[in-house]
Amino acid sequence: MQTVLKVIAEQLILADGEVRRLFHGRGRCYPGFDQVIIDLLPPVAIIRLFDEIEPGYLEQLEQFFRQLDADLRPKIVLVQHRYRREDGIEVLWDELAGGLPDHIEVQELGLKYRVKPLKNQNSGLFLDMREGRRWVKDNAAGKRVLNLFAYTCGFSIAAIAGGAEKVVNLDMSKGALNTGRENHRLNQHPMQKVSFLGHDLFRSWGKLKREGPYEVVIIDPPSFQRGSFVASNDYKKVLRKLPDLTVPGSQVLTCLNSPQLETDFLHQLMQECCPEFTFTKRIDNPVDFPDADPEQALKVLLFTRTDDAVSVTR
Repeated sequence: MQTVLKVIAEQLILADGEVRRLFHGRGRCYPGFDQVIIDLLPPVAIIRLFDEIEPGYLEQLEQFFRQLDADLRPKIVLVQHRYRREDGIEVLWDELAGGLPDHIEVQELGLKYRVKPLKNQNSGLFLDMREGRRWVKDNAAGKRVLNLFAYTCGFSIAAIAGGAEKVVNLDMSKGALNTGRENHRLNQHPMQKVSFLGHDLFRSWGKLKREGPYEVVIIDPPSFQRGSFVASNDYKKVLRKLPDLTVPGSQVLTCLNSPQLETDFLHQLMQECCPEFTFTKRIDNPVDFPDADPEQALKVLLFTRTDDAVSVTR
């Protein structure tokens, strides 16, 4: 347990007031704690338990958080017992008058996001994608960006903050895109540079092509979403469209968060579907998401279109 508390203390300091994974037991690097993750969504810390843990561990965690200096101590600490069907949320303490609101505003890489901390799985910002968003922020200047499976538009926020000329966001969930609009407004972004398409991707290729071409494409789909997208079957349908959506020199960020599918899956599909794209590098996962087997963790691969590079014609 002392190792766990040491990791949390280190991550709290590194967070510097922004969102962060304080402890990532699901990466199987800490024996006995595989079913524990702890997220910091300031001012909230959420302990998520995927199974019962040893008696006394929660008490030690509560005591640890309580004894922190005021500038590090979360104002609210919650426990989500994800293995329970009922009574899954437990409040260890609450120092905020009026309790926890449905939405809170948090920061990552200096950018603002609206999240729902009590949501079981998708709070509104996937914390393990921070380095992917950092890459987009650092490489979007002056470029047209296509953000597929946009969700709440985290990549779009990063792209506009990095100076993108235009971002097109596509997602079937209009509710998620509405949150994306709010995220852009929170950051006072020029809304004329951003568009939001609440469409089925597989019925929207013509519109996406008319909005292009794109110099950065982000593909961040769910691994398995019944009736919408199954990576093992549908990823190749997206990759086959890349030559029509891009130009020589364009870069594609391909994301895959399936423990069953390894990086070779993306390499082979890219070679099969659009061989004009060559592998550039794998984007490292955040240091607060250690994993004993990187092939079972999030995989973010960057590819570049290398056929007869020419300048983009507007």
